[in-house]
Amino acid sequence: MKNITLLALDTSTEACSVALWHKGEKTYLDELAQRTHTKRILPMVDELLANSGINLKQVDVLAFGRGPGSFTGVRVGAGIAQGLALGADLPVIGVSNLTAMAQAAFELHQAENVAAAIDARMNEVYFSQVKREKVRSELGEFFQWNPVIEEQVCQPEKVLEQLSDLTVYRVGTGWAAYPQFKYSGLEGSDIILPFALYMLELALTDYTQNKVISALEIEPVYLRNEVTWKKLPGRE
Repeated sequence: MKNITLLALDTSTEACSVALWHKGEKTYLDELAQRTHTKRILPMVDELLANSGINLKQVDVLAFGRGPGSFTGVRVGAGIAQGLALGADLPVIGVSNLTAMAQAAFELHQAENVAAAIDARMNEVYFSQVKREKVRSELGEFFQWNPVIEEQVCQPEKVLEQLSDLTVYRVGTGWAAYPQFKYSGLEGSDIILPFALYMLELALTDYTQNKVISALEIEPVYLRNEVTWKKLPGRE
């Protein structure tokens, strides 16, 4: 995978981040930019590429945080990814923001059974539980995160009903946002937001299996059904 150059970006929460896999090395930039994602994300992309001495045309694949997260943030990330991918004719990989935090838990703390909860406001969280497992295929052996509890938006009480393993490693802003979790003895960890850096390994695994889409196939994941996504003007 050293020959692959992969660019990842995420604006789905108050964190704004970009990361690059190039010549077998990871570089990244991240900052908190709750209301300035649209102003910061492209300069951050330009800075990261310039620091590595390459341009967008030399990137092989683009990954982005496809949600769930804030409605505005997810839309910004999807729109920026779509524009960059169309401009440079790049294949795209959408990465779950919940699974990206699970990957961070593995890389930082070797956790392989992770429950992620992002505060969705209105007494709800974006929630999932995943386990890291080895998979064998004709392409070889690799690790992937398999769902134990599927991604959903729900109230804290519903999380508690479904979460049978209380020893699971917990990530995301949701655990500290609601007293129901505290009363149940469920606290979060130092991983509270998704970052593009932890999307790189996930996207590389997908890329080696040819799990890519075109820019026109980008679909943000909101989990709330009433939210719609408008593609670029003139695109079906």
